[in-house]
Amino acid sequence: MSTGDFLNLHPSELKFPFELKKQSSCSLQLTNKTDQYIAFKVKTTNPKKYCVRPNTGIVLPRSVCNVTVTMQAPKEIPSDMQSKDKFLLQAVVAPNGATNKDITADMFNKEERKVVEEFKLRVVYIPANPPSPVPEESEEGSSPRAEDGSQNSSWPDVATRSVEPKEKLSSESWSMISKLTDEKAAALKQSQKLQQELEFLRKEAVKSRSSGFLVLYLVLVGIISFVVGYLIKQT
Repeated sequence: MSTGDFLNLHPSELKFPFELKKQSSCSLQLTNKTDQYIAFKVKTTNPKKYCVRPNTGIVLPRSVCNVTVTMQAPKEIPSDMQSKDKFLLQAVVAPNGATNKDITADMFNKEERKVVEEFKLRVVYIPANPPSPVPEESEEGSSPRAEDGSQNSSWPDVATRSVEPKEKLSSESWSMISKLTDEKAAALKQSQKLQQELEFLRKEAVKSRSSGFLVLYLVLVGIISFVVGYLIKQT
């Protein structure tokens, strides 16, 4: 906080969250510590970059006035994240009952026997999204930080190698399961077909009651049973 004869100013620096292509704002609180009307005016070295609302005004006796300063969206990051922009807030005693309409530029001219209080403020950039701290490993000799760029760039490759075998194994397993399922379904279908033919032969054997046909029937039953058993074992 900056303290003067007329006003107390908080904060003493203009701190803006810095993020590319996004405007940001901060506030100033002006506290009138006198029983007089105090007029103020805000100036900046870079008026195209900032918008001050209100940039002039009256602070009533023993009251507070808030000023909002908005920085336009930055298009590039300063190399050292430092700003050379500065602000100047001037304050003078105004006539009792003065309003914003009564403020003129001449009120802030420095003349003999006239006190013009001034506050100089600098601009400070604050990273909008500071990097989160990386937890340290408990094991000796291990560190989440790479000692150089080569170690850091190798991490994605390691992660890829550890995932690829799992994906390949899973694909082969699904292919084998699908193949076995199809073979089992085909064997069951063939078994049903053989059972239907067996039932047909049994009925024909009953009708004919021929001993020769019965022998053939029994032989066919044995062959069909062998084929069905073989197919089931293969699946």
